[in-house]
Amino acid sequence: MLTSPLGAPLLLLASNVFMTFAWYGHLKHKETPLWQAILVSWGIAFLEYCIAVPANRYGSSAYSVAQLKTMQEVITLVVFAAFAAVYLREPLGWNHAGGFALIALGAGFVFYGKA
Repeated sequence: MLTSPLGAPLLLLASNVFMTFAWYGHLKHKETPLWQAILVSWGIAFLEYCIAVPANRYGSSAYSVAQLKTMQEVITLVVFAAFAAVYLREPLGWNHAGGFALIALGAGFVFYGKA
């Protein structure tokens, strides 16, 4: 499964969930001292790296490095949009959806044809 073409996107999805919490999860707990937020974020980011590194290692057998990076960025936007709306309760407007769609459209060019 991990070496299949679906393995890398699934691992990148999981790693992005961890990294989104590491980067933005503390915003829901602004009363926590900054040094504690940093330490907790580092711990979460370590777990993210434990997933992202294998995602890229295994994924490089099915995708180019440019494709892996592009995939990671699009997954990041999807995870972030869900996180912002559900966890932080920040509404996303048409302008966010439009901007994200344009980024995804640009990302599609990376997967078009051979390099």
